[in-house]
Amino acid sequence: MDKHPTRIGVLTGGGDCPGLNAVIRAVVKDATYHDIDVLGIEDGFLGLIEDRVKPLDKNDVSNILTYGGTILGSSNKANPQKYPVGTLPDGKPNFKDLTDVCMTHIEIHGIQALVVIGGDGTMSAAKPFTERGINCIGVPKTIDNDLWGSDITFGFATAVSIATEALDRVHTTAASHHRVMVVEVMGRNAGWIALHAGVASGSDIILLPEIEFDLDKVVRVCEQRSQHGKRFTIICCSEGARPKGGKQHIERVDPTSPDPIRFGGIGKWVADTIEDMTGIESRYVVLGHVQRGGTPVAADRVLATQFGHHAMQLLRNGAKNRLVVMQEGKLTDVEITSAADKQRLVPPDHAMIAAARAVYTSFGD
Repeated sequence: MDKHPTRIGVLTGGGDCPGLNAVIRAVVKDATYHDIDVLGIEDGFLGLIEDRVKPLDKNDVSNILTYGGTILGSSNKANPQKYPVGTLPDGKPNFKDLTDVCMTHIEIHGIQALVVIGGDGTMSAAKPFTERGINCIGVPKTIDNDLWGSDITFGFATAVSIATEALDRVHTTAASHHRVMVVEVMGRNAGWIALHAGVASGSDIILLPEIEFDLDKVVRVCEQRSQHGKRFTIICCSEGARPKGGKQHIERVDPTSPDPIRFGGIGKWVADTIEDMTGIESRYVVLGHVQRGGTPVAADRVLATQFGHHAMQLLRNGAKNRLVVMQEGKLTDVEITSAADKQRLVPPDHAMIAAARAVYTSFGD
């Protein structure tokens, strides 16, 4: 393959995320400026499995900068190495390796390189293609901000903004009704959204997956606030938070997904238990996919555009199998599979946790 590819494919894998269209726009416009053909692969790696690709030019990506979601569609269940095809006699999914099928479609369309936009699961799914000689340039995407190797991922700022606004809004109703209000936010095993939104909203208690909480201490904070004139409490709770000696609350398990665990229920459990233990009226709100939808904030549009442009620079300069990352405020890159099957978690000694503790925010520990 030439140093400068003449035809590339671009796909968005995993869950949707504000800023995906901004990356696609940057990739396509940069590519067309340098006479590189772009094929959009629909619904992540599923488009390679089912041979669903379409040409993209600058007109196709005009005015999509502000749109949420992805014009290409996405899928968090389409890992070509382990794709569910029917069921086995015992009812379990029958998985097959369809990498060869994908490679056939790549060859038919003359795709010389792939820009894969996604999280750790997407980067893992790209590995067999790198082993078959397809150059893959990764762009990190996740609202959870948990992709190893990058200090920030696009989509995170929007999710934090949405979560913060929700916490601000429940603040007034909690004060009016003298309630404990628990807002459950996304993040899987990483508490970045809860930490940032909790600090930004002035939440009284923040519950993170990285810091097991003692429910007795959480209750004590609620009671002390009630007894000292603050007759309400705001709790920002990450979906992956867990009590000491307890387990994370799992809503369901999807065996057909590369990330089968679906968290959910911890917010309800915390609110119900506090009310049972204290008699203080408690309510919970689960933000869920609200955090992933809608227009990306300005910071995510800028970051996504920078990431898309840097991905194209890497391709045009002959770089192989790299992942675009932001480290210490500078764009750089790491080996694409270095982020596979890893999560960037909140360190318990993180400076923001220290700052939160200094303003009397409790982490339940």
